[in-house]
Amino acid sequence: MADQRFFSRNGPISLADIAALCGARCNDDAQSDKMIHDVSPLDQADESCISFLDNPHYLAAFLKSRAGACIVHPRYAENAPNGMCLLLSETPYRSYALAAQAFYPEAYREPGVAATACIDETAEIGDDGAIAEGVVIEAGVRIGDRCSVGANTVIGRQIEIGNDVTIGASATLTHCVVGDRVHIYTGVRIGQDGFGFAPQPSGHVKVPQLGRVLIGNDIEIGANTTIDRGSGPDTVIGDGCWIDNLVQIAHNVRLGRGCIIAAQAGIAGSAELGDFVVVGGQVAIAGHLRIGDGAQLAGKTGVVKNVAAGAIVGGTPAVPIRQWHRQTHILGQLARQGSRADG
Repeated sequence: MADQRFFSRNGPISLADIAALCGARCNDDAQSDKMIHDVSPLDQADESCISFLDNPHYLAAFLKSRAGACIVHPRYAENAPNGMCLLLSETPYRSYALAAQAFYPEAYREPGVAATACIDETAEIGDDGAIAEGVVIEAGVRIGDRCSVGANTVIGRQIEIGNDVTIGASATLTHCVVGDRVHIYTGVRIGQDGFGFAPQPSGHVKVPQLGRVLIGNDIEIGANTTIDRGSGPDTVIGDGCWIDNLVQIAHNVRLGRGCIIAAQAGIAGSAELGDFVVVGGQVAIAGHLRIGDGAQLAGKTGVVKNVAAGAIVGGTPAVPIRQWHRQTHILGQLARQGSRADG
């Protein structure tokens, strides 16, 4: 159960209402009025809680769970412990997420502007915004309605921000346009200079970075991620992208819709990712490459050439995932043979 010092809980909520909220159906209508007080992992839940099963690796925990209710795929219904109420869903993890949001909605910030915020007189702030202590908002900035800006964040001149945007503490935004319903976490840096220079033996020459960062709608940008502005073309983050912590996105990169970028990935300048590309942790993508729609890049992959739409690749340099697994297996065999020979 969540620590109530840090999270405010709603409830109790009936199973019928939870089912309606999360797109599930109760396996026993007679139990639909049962009141649920919290969400909890399978191994920690008690009779007052609802949990979920999505990964079959946790089937043993499900069999032993004392949860009063559980969200499961119909295929696992017959494995439920006696007396457990079930909410049946084709997508249990998504349904659990919606249920958890009902118990723990995003923290509400009281609208208002802190006395220590420094806001240029030409800036325009929409209705019901919350501007925290030490925020700096420079000349010509336009911020939409119901936006929240965390402490000590700096929003540079002429930036445009849409509605329902949340910006965490100590973020820095320059040279960017931000859409609606974007969540920018703490320490994010958006719009700083791209890594552009002309190398010379006598001393490298800086290339002015004259583009912007264009951020679409319904996007999450994780803590301490950096997104460089374009060098002339813009850097573009498409609608619905989810970007983890500590990701580096270089100048002129273009992300299509719904991309998922895991932590510590780095995308070099002018690379282009199509729609719904999945990038694992610590992946490195070389510059000027095209990653096709729906491609998946396994963790630690080094991408040095274009990847076709729908391809699943791994390794360095990246190869089709089955080939990578075969290579890894063969290398392991060779290493074992070498060890026996040395012995």
